[in-house]
Amino acid sequence: MEYTYKILADTDVPLLKNLLTVFGEAFGEPDTYQSAVPSEQYLQALLGEPHVVALVALDGETVIGGLVAYELQKFEQERKEIYIYDLAVSAAHRRKGVATNLIRELQRAARERGAYVIFVQADQGDIPAIRLYQSLGKREDVHHFDIPV
Repeated sequence: MEYTYKILADTDVPLLKNLLTVFGEAFGEPDTYQSAVPSEQYLQALLGEPHVVALVALDGETVIGGLVAYELQKFEQERKEIYIYDLAVSAAHRRKGVATNLIRELQRAARERGAYVIFVQADQGDIPAIRLYQSLGKREDVHHFDIPV
């Protein structure tokens, strides 16, 4: 199967909305990703932000996976990091290299942006994600905390 990969521009809101559906299904959180979808204007503005990277995998014109990442400018040196916030592939298209290729495409974009590293979080029980990320980079054991506002 030949898939194509596309970094979304501010004109690609319909593709982003389809990606939100994929995320909701893949994460088992359809309400989080579908119950209060932001307005067209909000999503268009977000896709136009220079620090936002949304990347989709397409089977023809159908979004079958994707990721959302954020560029972070650092204070300690003049350099950037890229953080993968969400990455998912539809169940029917898993184990076909889609997630790996999404990250490879992000690596290309990160180099073009002058980033020196991409980092991502994996939940302890998510063995497929852990294996994927270990195959592509170095593991660091850290703790994650959600602090309410």
